[in-house]
Amino acid sequence: MPTPSTSGFARLAAQAQQALAPQEALQAVAEGAGGLAIIVPKEVELEETRLALTPDAVALLISRGHQVTVQAGAGDLAKFSDREFSDAGAQIAYTAEEAYKAGDVVIKINPPTLEEIGMIKPGAAVISALQTSQIGAEFVQAMNARKITGVAFELLEDEVGNIPVVRAMSEIAGSTVLLIAAEYLSSAHDGRGIILGGITGVPPTKVVILGAGTVGEYAARTAIGLGAEVKIFDNHLYKLRRIKQELGHLVFTSTIDVSNLQDALLRADVVIGALRADEGHAPMVVSDEMVSRMKPNSVIVDVSIDQGGCFETSHITTHSSPVFKKYGVIHFCVPNVPARVAHTATSALSNIFAPILLQADKQGGIEELLFSKDWFMNGVYCYKGALTNKSLARRLNMRYKDIMLFRMARI
Repeated sequence: MPTPSTSGFARLAAQAQQALAPQEALQAVAEGAGGLAIIVPKEVELEETRLALTPDAVALLISRGHQVTVQAGAGDLAKFSDREFSDAGAQIAYTAEEAYKAGDVVIKINPPTLEEIGMIKPGAAVISALQTSQIGAEFVQAMNARKITGVAFELLEDEVGNIPVVRAMSEIAGSTVLLIAAEYLSSAHDGRGIILGGITGVPPTKVVILGAGTVGEYAARTAIGLGAEVKIFDNHLYKLRRIKQELGHLVFTSTIDVSNLQDALLRADVVIGALRADEGHAPMVVSDEMVSRMKPNSVIVDVSIDQGGCFETSHITTHSSPVFKKYGVIHFCVPNVPARVAHTATSALSNIFAPILLQADKQGGIEELLFSKDWFMNGVYCYKGALTNKSLARRLNMRYKDIMLFRMARI
């Protein structure tokens, strides 16, 4: 007869005890568990009202294990308060020096000034605009002296090859310029005293748009929605075909033929300049003489002014003094139109930047994201003390290293 210790019952009891006892096992560790130390500084450039992250985005990043420091007052002009950032979990730094000491990933709108570069930690990463036409050799030398990785967000692509920041800001600019034009057409601003659009029994406002890109498309959508008559000019037929397909028979399209363009300008109430830059400079397609023949108190909005402008009569103005008249035509030539709607623009930028920061952490940091994703590497212009953007190096007559050499050195 079997003893209790060797009986089937005893064996089952032993197995049950073993199953119920605590067992050793390896705990899953989340990728990028260390998190990023992110800095959102206050913008110092005149009339820049946007910032890179909203309080909601900050809360998301902090919930994923990241540390975020926001400089006091950074969101004031975009109507995001320090209290909102603090409630989202951000640390509030009361000076720029305090902010820049708090982390090693800086995300901002404008490129850092020389003074700001001096406060950024050596070896840190800065994600901002580059503004190639305004950058000098001194800026590049200062970045490289501190071995700061510089990433230009206007060069970043998404997974399908689009440039999301440029697209988002162009959509905002296109929608906003028609509201600007409507404002300056009104009698309150000594305009023509007409409504932008049309009403029963009154001919619609005539809007001419130079450029069939994203700005032109969204300007046309807004104008059509208000009931205006819209003509779009561009020398790229594929862009004209695309916008015609998007907007249907509600728009007239044409290549930039001098005779057709001049005829359209004579009748126009509003002209939007939105031609993309060719090698850093927007094509000037409207001469001084053409502007002189336009209707008195008609409105020109030159969205391309930061790249030279589309009109011979244009020169840069500011948000505080946005317009001037020449030949009786009102000119609005303010760069950075999205800064007029800073809350919306900040939300749009935050929707782009927060996922990028989360992906950087998933990959193991900014440097790992740089070398694992070509779309991110496209934005890098300074890395480990070297200038890596060929077009910027050519313009500044400086030496550069191909970023691919750094990738190959890691293999």
